[in-house]
Amino acid sequence: MARPGTHSARLRVWLLLVAVGLTVEPVCGVWPLPQSIHQSPDRYSLSPQLFSFTYGKDSAAQTGCSVLDAAFNRYFSIIFPDFTKGPENELRYWSESIPFVVSVSVKSRGCDGYPDEDSDESYKLSVADGQAVLRSATVWGSLRGLESFSQLVYQDDYGSYFLNKTEIVDFPRFAFRGLLLDTSRHYLPLHAILKTLDAMAYSKFNVFHWHIVDDPSFPYQSRTFPDLSKKGAFHPFTHIYTQSDVMRVIEHARMRGIRVVPEFDSPGHTQSWGKGQPDLLTPCYKGDVPSGSFGPVDPTVDTTYTFMERLLKEVKYVFPDSYVHLGGDEVSFSCWQSNPNVRKFMGKMGFGKDFTKLESFYMESIMNMTAALNKTSIVWQDVFDYRERIPQDTVLEIWKGKGYQAELSRMTKAGHRVLLSAPWYINHISYGQDWRISYAVQPQNFSGTEEQKKLVIGGEVAMWGEYVDATNLSPRLWPRACAAAERLWSDEEKTLNADLAFPRLEEFRCELLRRGILAEPLYVGHCKHEYNGL
Repeated sequence: MARPGTHSARLRVWLLLVAVGLTVEPVCGVWPLPQSIHQSPDRYSLSPQLFSFTYGKDSAAQTGCSVLDAAFNRYFSIIFPDFTKGPENELRYWSESIPFVVSVSVKSRGCDGYPDEDSDESYKLSVADGQAVLRSATVWGSLRGLESFSQLVYQDDYGSYFLNKTEIVDFPRFAFRGLLLDTSRHYLPLHAILKTLDAMAYSKFNVFHWHIVDDPSFPYQSRTFPDLSKKGAFHPFTHIYTQSDVMRVIEHARMRGIRVVPEFDSPGHTQSWGKGQPDLLTPCYKGDVPSGSFGPVDPTVDTTYTFMERLLKEVKYVFPDSYVHLGGDEVSFSCWQSNPNVRKFMGKMGFGKDFTKLESFYMESIMNMTAALNKTSIVWQDVFDYRERIPQDTVLEIWKGKGYQAELSRMTKAGHRVLLSAPWYINHISYGQDWRISYAVQPQNFSGTEEQKKLVIGGEVAMWGEYVDATNLSPRLWPRACAAAERLWSDEEKTLNADLAFPRLEEFRCELLRRGILAEPLYVGHCKHEYNGL
């Protein structure tokens, strides 16, 4: 039964809306831009009290699907951020609303698995009066569709919710759309990583490249080699990622359709490893005596390969993704050159004085180990540049900024799949709208056949940690990373004009703020809902 005065109060609200001639500006669009989107001026009002998600009758996934059940709850809060259940909100959200249902239908269930390189992220979304129908082949496609739907909803100045009649047919341009975080140069607390995963999902990134260890620190707490973090982390208790931390990251990512690809970079970038693993690193010499310092991993002794094999076996069981990044970049040869045992090994192997052959010998051994573990290796471009014998299914990643187009041509001509990150090292900052530089990148604009261009499987944004920790990670990433997100998802021909993209990105940046992501301004202006504290 209605409370006394309810109907008269509703009538006063309705008369007020008519009197002020309420106008509503629809959202500019979706970020990243769908492959095909058609919107009409026809708009529908939404009430959180009359809104629901449900599974279509023909859906292979139904209630109990962990990924989508959680997504329904998550996106309800995202779409209606002001809504709290209670009688005091009955008038606030009252309008001409009718019930609205988002029906989600998935062809294959796959609710308990992990996204992988072959995951189908396509979806179709149809929004009409009283309902939206979202269809996809997989739950991962449904997640992308739910994100697009959430961006279609907008509010007027009185807090009422609306969306327009919309038809979307969408799929990603590239299968690999990654973001790298460096947790060695500065330790990033777990909450900062999880918040980054949230923002990645909003931008439809689908790979978290976790550069988890490096020279400065080894925060990964290994089951097999606990001394690596005990002696190699900045602090053995406060600055580590326990096994449960890693599991939490992987699960948080899975629920958002994001793969977690770890990187254990060697033989260089391993100074922190040596603190917890004696005899792993090469002793450097000054003349005929050890200098007391150490260089890269020692590739001349059997114990190195025994250690690496055991570590990689652990990585296989901890990280479910089929990819693992093995690094292989920026190896300094000076320490190897100084060590008499290394020089003797070089002579024995017929390498002469060409230390690139020694690195090749090491990397080939490590890549063969990962292949034996049914893992696909990713390596930095240095490994290819040294003309190493690389297994054909190895993925090569380009990081050097100069001449990356020529490198794309060479790598794809050799038949390798390639990732591009060179133009998206956004830890480098400059004054002004440097997102436009990222937006202008054309990953397949190089000399080569169409078959070669198909070997570019995507790219990733890199946020290296020399000058980044939890205090500035988010505003340095967002919305600058969104430029690469659209380049990797959307039709390039429809998204080359940064001026046309600017209003949509500005709107999306405001949406990120409202979702609790510290995203820096694009230029002078304001958001209807400014950032509201930590």
